[in-house]
Amino acid sequence: MILAKVIGNIVSTIKAKGYESKKIMVVQPIDFLRNNNGTSFLAIDAVQAGVGDTVLVLEEGNSAREIINEPDTFTIRTVIAGIVDEISI
Repeated sequence: MILAKVIGNIVSTIKAKGYESKKIMVVQPIDFLRNNNGTSFLAIDAVQAGVGDTVLVLEEGNSAREIINEPDTFTIRTVIAGIVDEISI
């Protein structure tokens, strides 16, 4: 799992098979102090996250596809699996 912050939405009129009717977000990996920690990437939103939310992202294809109930859509690799309420150190 990757700790990340949602930094934007993706709008597309044409999507590849499996991405139809899915909300795609831009996420920025962060560390536990909420500092940027890597390159931003795209993830399908499975939990109704919004811009500014701190989230947990799955970056493993099989688990990600199971969360969105699309086990046969092999192009899906990253999914926002949870919204983080608090980080305690």
